Amino acid sequence: MRLIQQVLLPVMIFAQLAALAQKKPTAIRQNIPLDSIRLSDPFILADKKTATYYMTGTGGRLWKSKNLQTWTGPYTIAQTDPQSWMGPEPMIWAAELHEYKGRYYYFATFTNKAVNIDTVKGNAIERRASHVLVSDYIEGPYVPMKDSIYLPANMPTLDGTFWVDKDRKPYMVYCYEWLQNWDGTIEKIELKPDLSGSVGKGQLLFKASASPWSKERDEKGNIVFNKVTDGPFLFNTQTGRLGMLWTSWIFDVYTQGVAYSESGTLNGPWVHEKDPITPPNFGHGMLFKTFEGKLLMSVHSHREDKPGQIIRIPHLFEVDDSGDRLVVGKEYHPGR
Repeated sequence: MRLIQQVLLPVMIFAQLAALAQKKPTAIRQNIPLDSIRLSDPFILADKKTATYYMTGTGGRLWKSKNLQTWTGPYTIAQTDPQSWMGPEPMIWAAELHEYKGRYYYFATFTNKAVNIDTVKGNAIERRASHVLVSDYIEGPYVPMKDSIYLPANMPTLDGTFWVDKDRKPYMVYCYEWLQNWDGTIEKIELKPDLSGSVGKGQLLFKASASPWSKERDEKGNIVFNKVTDGPFLFNTQTGRLGMLWTSWIFDVYTQGVAYSESGTLNGPWVHEKDPITPPNFGHGMLFKTFEGKLLMSVHSHREDKPGQIIRIPHLFEVDDSGDRLVVGKEYHPGR
């Protein structure tokens, strides 16, 4: 029983957090401190044109701030098609906002709990996939495009992010969830020039088992690799080195690592740093620059709010990318 609980811990936490995130939002609130917001997978787009920071994540809603210290929200910005595979009220996880060629794109994971696509080791797997919505405005509404399916319907995928590679083609980089393959992967798929659909098939970048730092115990108590791949995010250091943040677990502790591409492209090969890049209990990171030019990492942490109830809280860390390796510094507290 202990092994089953340990293996399924990420699933149980995800289910609990997703249920909380999908509750109907209350009235729009103003001047809310960052550490008072409950948000998984925080993603921040710094928009110079409006001098505004836009934050989204799991739950699919939007927060706005002029200073990173206090925020207004949450706003509902995603409009899905109830007749599509997502169903009338899909769960929305790990939403991201990307500006590309004059339009704004909403990369997110959508789950239709009413549809099961597989059962593996006794676990029913819901219809879940990374997908892209579009808007002419940064605050939305974000709506579906031409292709109804970006990734195979029989694969649970999640945490899609955006990258334009050295071939100048746009790509979605995403996770193929471990619940089905039992060794989660991070993969890429080419996108159409207007991001309205995918081109060809997904290609493997690396497996969870490639990580030197993620760990769990097998049925015999041996320490083995953790199966989870979560939250990829691509970046270039100032020296031009291509890296990827991604998250897994060290036993029951949510942990973020980093890998670097030896070729400088998504094709890799990807070489993983030996140790995690952030302190324990921080993960699903992304990078952005403040309007003053400071590079920050946005992540979330876990905390038990009430017995049996986990909440996630957004945090910011200072980051140095001046060398060949990303260096995470102290936690950044806006306004202090």
